[in-house]
Amino acid sequence: MSTTLRRAVLADAETLSALGARTFAETFAHLYPPKDLETFLAYAYGLERTCRDLADPEKASWILEHDGQAIGYALAGPCDLPHPDVEPGHGELKRIYVLKDHQGGGRGSLLLNAVLDWLEKDGPRPLWIGVWSENFGAQRLYGRMGFEKAGEYFFPVGEVQDLEFILRRG
Repeated sequence: MSTTLRRAVLADAETLSALGARTFAETFAHLYPPKDLETFLAYAYGLERTCRDLADPEKASWILEHDGQAIGYALAGPCDLPHPDVEPGHGELKRIYVLKDHQGGGRGSLLLNAVLDWLEKDGPRPLWIGVWSENFGAQRLYGRMGFEKAGEYFFPVGEVQDLEFILRRG
């Protein structure tokens, strides 16, 4: 069994769109009314938005595959988190997910390290991550990688407002 990580290309759009919706729902569906979840997934992980992200030269996506099946992905680009210290040129890890059945064994760290390397390919710069306030595992992982809490904001999923922490490194 082999696990591979590669940069995603436009031809991966349908796979990433479906994987994004699946991993978000797998992780968070229990938090939202079905209508709110459905509307959010269509907006956040729809094919049109995924194609736009893949075509944007300022952004990059990765796809993690195990035996030819997509099991995880990440998206990074310019920071657009609502924090007063965000400046042009700052980078952001926007999304990182691995299917539950494939978590562990360093797969998420492999994906995360590839994203961080890309974000700092031209040298160190401030990097940002938004993380759900109750995702303690992710907060510990990001803390080990030098990220510290810099703020909070509310992330809307339909009528639900999730408390998100804004983390920063550099």
